Amino acid sequence: MRSEAKTALEYLSSLPEERIEPMDKLYKVINKNLPKGFAEGMGYGMLGWAVPHSLYPAGYHCDPKQPLPFLSIASQKNFIALYHMGIYSDPELLKWFTDEYPKHCKRKLDMGKSCIRLKYMDDIPYELIGELVKKMTPKQWIAMYEKALKR
Repeated sequence: MRSEAKTALEYLSSLPEERIEPMDKLYKVINKNLPKGFAEGMGYGMLGWAVPHSLYPAGYHCDPKQPLPFLSIASQKNFIALYHMGIYSDPELLKWFTDEYPKHCKRKLDMGKSCIRLKYMDDIPYELIGELVKKMTPKQWIAMYEKALKR
């Protein structure tokens, strides 16, 4: 579901009652642990964090008017989605995450290339997500992004 919300508060308050608490907790964990330099905002109908134009003037190659996206969370129909471009781009970070996940959750990891699907509101690994978001700075993300673009 693509939200038309313009702010995080607007987005969070528009969620179904059973999603407000887990999404708010996820939002707070990300903001507490994300390295300095990323900017919060709404993008593509989701809560997101990106490298702002002040740090990366080129912006996102698909639409240079947009900042370089890095991380997003969204309440989808059947799950909460966490999109993390670092695990999509960095095989070592992906391996670390997939190795750590079973230590924090009783259910099997359900993920795509950058999307972690959190289907059970009582089994969201907030501590692990906090650790994940600490692991890549804007500078590291820019370097990885540019390396991928030049292929």
